[in-house]
Amino acid sequence: MDKTAHIASQLYTNAQNIARPKPAEGAGDNLFAQIATDFMQTMRAGEETAAAGMVGKADAASVVQALAASQLAIETAVTVRDKVVEAYQEILRMPV
Repeated sequence: MDKTAHIASQLYTNAQNIARPKPAEGAGDNLFAQIATDFMQTMRAGEETAAAGMVGKADAASVVQALAASQLAIETAVTVRDKVVEAYQEILRMPV
């Protein structure tokens, strides 16, 4: 019984790895993924700096700078999202 469950678990894991999409080759092929990664790094850095500031390990200027960078990243992401939604709505309004 244990061997069957273990084998089933391995087969499931292998199936997940096979079905997972492969990243695109080339530096400029997947610009959206790079932008999303940069966004997440900015957010993590802001969170870490804010947490360090709360316990006294970071000065106020670096906390303000990190929070401003986080705010700019969020505003940019919201603007891009709004533009994508607007473009999608325009496509839906087009006559076929």
